[in-house]
Amino acid sequence: MSEPGFAHAAAKATVMLRAAFRRSRSRRYEPLQDYGIFGPDSVAWRVWTYPTAPTVAISRAVVVEELDPFLTATVNTTGRIYNQAPVRLERTIHYFATIAFGDSHSAAKASEMLMKVHSRAGCVEPVSGVWSDPNSPEEQLWILVTGWHSVLYAYELYGPGKLSDEDERRYWAGCAKAAEFQTIDPATVPRSREEVREYFERMRPRLAASEATQRAMQHLMNADVFLPHMPALMAPLTWPARWLLRAGVIRMLPHWQRDLANTHQSKVTDWLIRPILRLSFVVLARPKLSMVALEFLSPSTVPIAGPALLGIPPVSEETLTPAQAFARHGIATPAELYGQFKADQKTVIHAPSAPLPRESDTPTPRTGYAAATIRQAAAVKYRQPSPRS
Repeated sequence: MSEPGFAHAAAKATVMLRAAFRRSRSRRYEPLQDYGIFGPDSVAWRVWTYPTAPTVAISRAVVVEELDPFLTATVNTTGRIYNQAPVRLERTIHYFATIAFGDSHSAAKASEMLMKVHSRAGCVEPVSGVWSDPNSPEEQLWILVTGWHSVLYAYELYGPGKLSDEDERRYWAGCAKAAEFQTIDPATVPRSREEVREYFERMRPRLAASEATQRAMQHLMNADVFLPHMPALMAPLTWPARWLLRAGVIRMLPHWQRDLANTHQSKVTDWLIRPILRLSFVVLARPKLSMVALEFLSPSTVPIAGPALLGIPPVSEETLTPAQAFARHGIATPAELYGQFKADQKTVIHAPSAPLPRESDTPTPRTGYAAATIRQAAAVKYRQPSPRS
């Protein structure tokens, strides 16, 4: 790039940063109705409000999730991580943040919305031929554990460091509480570092990497998924962010997951990335800078995260259990909604070792909800979406 072109790109970057600062400073944060299910004294708040959470941690979580073939089937069928990548990622950040430090009404509504969105995303997993139901407790537990584990791992690796044993127990107890906003039985949630390791070891034989898996994992390690749309002239200014995010995520993957993803990096990079990112997040951990970063990454999360990051007390300084949140606001629980939405996952839709049938020959599982929508989803052919991001 010529010197005038670089100067022009730098000027545009400066303008965007100043605009983000102005939005952050001028935004008036309304107090939430209550502290939700955790509150400022919880370990969950401490870990989830650190800037590693909405950046490298969430990126690592969505990358690891793709190793579940049933989740990959749904992602590949909808194609939204490719053609709506920033929106899809923003919604992921928004959901986790709402459960972590939103008020009780926001958390219950987020749970209801998640169930409804997933009810329309079912599809056939092409290798097994079995129907994939994104609302199933097993798929939801995989998403929950990878999310909470990734956030804690990033906090320890690139943030303040390892939690005490007591704080770690409180953190995973919080994870079990968050499970009540999904179809998960809290008793199945790991409660310690050892139980988390055991869970991943038991899941490992069920994980696999297809072409679709590797493509999705590579795509989700691309910082362009996170960064807002910027002019082409600014590309040289974003390459450090792309490199840092990708290297930071790969550093958090055990080698067997790197092998499945067909993704590797040198030991030197693994060693260098930690001090670089730790220093970066120390700077970014200042509340006002964290708010500016959220303005870029997930604008819809700002009203939820703002009060928590800036110490704005809610209208009522109380915390509720998930059951109390659903009851108080008259919102159906995940278990109640799942009774309407769930599909039969016991029937083999496609015979093993056989080509996928024609769309007109594709049967559908029995379900009590939106049979026409399920039939339409079942007819969607397993495909490679166009590489748009």
